[in-house]
Formats: sequence, C-alpha cells, structure tokens
Amino acid sequence: MPTMKNPLKNTSCSVLRAGVLLLLGWSLTNTASALTFPLPAPGNSVVGHVQWTQAQAGDTFSSIGRRYDIGYFELVEANPGIDADNVPAGTLIVIPSRFILPPVPRKGIVLNLAELRVYYYPAGRGVVTTYPVGIGREGWMTPTGMNRITEKTVNPTWVVPESIRTDRAKDGVFLPKLVPPGPDNPLGGYRMRLSQPTYLMHGTNDYTGVGRRSSSGCIRMYPEDVEVLFSNVKVGTQVNIVNDMYKAGWSGGKLYLETHVPLQEQQETSAVDISAMRSVVTAATQSHAGQLDWDTANGIAKQQSGIPQIVGYVTN
Repeated sequence: MPTMKNPLKNTSCSVLRAGVLLLLGWSLTNTASALTFPLPAPGNSVVGHVQWTQAQAGDTFSSIGRRYDIGYFELVEANPGIDADNVPAGTLIVIPSRFILPPVPRKGIVLNLAELRVYYYPAGRGVVTTYPVGIGREGWMTPTGMNRITEKTVNPTWVVPESIRTDRAKDGVFLPKLVPPGPDNPLGGYRMRLSQPTYLMHGTNDYTGVGRRSSSGCIRMYPEDVEVLFSNVKVGTQVNIVNDMYKAGWSGGKLYLETHVPLQEQQETSAVDISAMRSVVTAATQSHAGQLDWDTANGIAKQQSGIPQIVGYVTN
C-alpha cells in the first residue's frame, strides 16, 4: 500500500476540540441516552459521532460522563489539560462518543479493557449498544479471555471474598463477610456472574468509579446501564474480554485510528508502541486498497486521545 503525503491537517486534540462541532454538525446539549448505533456496513467498523458540551457549575468529569454515558478516563484522554475534578462552568468539553468496534466477532458482549468500555451485540437486531465500565485496579487486573454469563441476580448480597477483606484491612477498612442489598452494597441492584466465577458484571453505589480502574477485578457499570443490559442478556451470553489499546477501522472510504493510554502494567514496557500500532493499521488495510499517512498515524499513537481520527483513504 503506497504512503499518502499529508492527507490530513489539524489533527491535534486542541484543533479537534475547536472544530468538531462545525465538522460534524452537532449542537451543544446536556442530555444523553444509551449509546446504541446501527451496525456499520460490512467492511466498516466506525460508529457514533464526536460531540462537545459546556460544563455546568460544579461539574466534574464523573458527572459529565454520567450525563453522556461516557467514562471518566475517556474524558481525561479526550480533554488533556482540564482539571477533571473541578471543571470551570462554561468550559468546552469534548464528548468522545465515536468508536471503532473491537476487531473480534460481533457477538454477545465484548469488553475492551484498554478503553474501559463494553460493546453489546443483541442477536438479530443489527445494532450495537456500548457502555463505559470500571475494571480491576493495578494488582487486581480484570483477566482477558472468553467467558459466559452463568448467573443473574437482582438485589444481590455481596459475599465479600477473604482476599478483599484482607487487602482492605491493610488500609484500616474492615469489611463484613456479607453486605445485604441496599445503598451500602457496592454491587448495586444487579449482578451477572461470569464463568470465571470470582468475576462479576454489576452495578455500583458509587458511580464515580465507572470509567476508572476502580474494582478488585469485577466490571462496574452505571446503575441505569446495568439495569438495561441485565434485562436484555440471558444466562449463557458470551463475554469476550480483550485489551486493545490500538484499533483501526473503515467508514465511508476513510481509515480511522483510535489509540488509548495503555494500562499501567503495559506502561512498564512501553507507553507508546509504534510497532503494535502499525500492525493494527496494516491488518485493517487487508480488505481495502488505499493510501496511508504514517506520520499522522504516529502522531495519533502518541496523542492517545481515544478519538478515532483519519489516517488513510480507500483508492478503489
């Protein structure tokens, strides 16, 4: 595939933030519903549109994220330089609600740890619904691999694992063996157990943990999101957990690249892996003849904004 010289301009996050409303025709808004999109045509994998909004008095990235069904760290990536816990009223905030679907079969639930986001493909409906999640913090990594939902429970009792009780006791927090349903239960109102039985998908009584590495390995969701997902999935639903910090995909004859800050365990070896990024982009070009701008792709890899940006065009 030949290299394309300078096909893109103004790809930095600051310019993207300034121009995205004009480019995409979105207006300022402060309401959101579940992010559900029609599946793209075969050979394509980009859904959604970038938005922006103005912060309200007292806003944090957690409160803005919940309004738009976006996770805390997704907003951090897309809005560098803004104080995530004290956003001045009127500040323009990029809402990174465009996504490249993970390059795995579109079946059941797919969780990409690197972007702290779940994708749900309901059978026979031709749509994808996506939700932000909290995952295991450093030292309590949510494991990758194929799972299934083995159990669903409304208003669960939390049977606190001894490993968690021991770990929290080191910080002077002494947890009981059982936490009954109610506002103090960190599982919230809905729990789905995975086939790795110590791992759960569940709600939360602290929504600020969504979009962060905030759990002991389980998958946390906004209360309103887990309620909807719980009502739609069945026992036996596939849950594929992957960890892709680079994703590439086509839409309308354009090739997009989406890059994320790696998990802490990966940062110990390489905060930016240009070789891995190039492998992902090259794999995406196998089904399309086109031109690539590797300089732009390298810059996007270093930005790690989480926003899909154009790195090439189809030529056939």
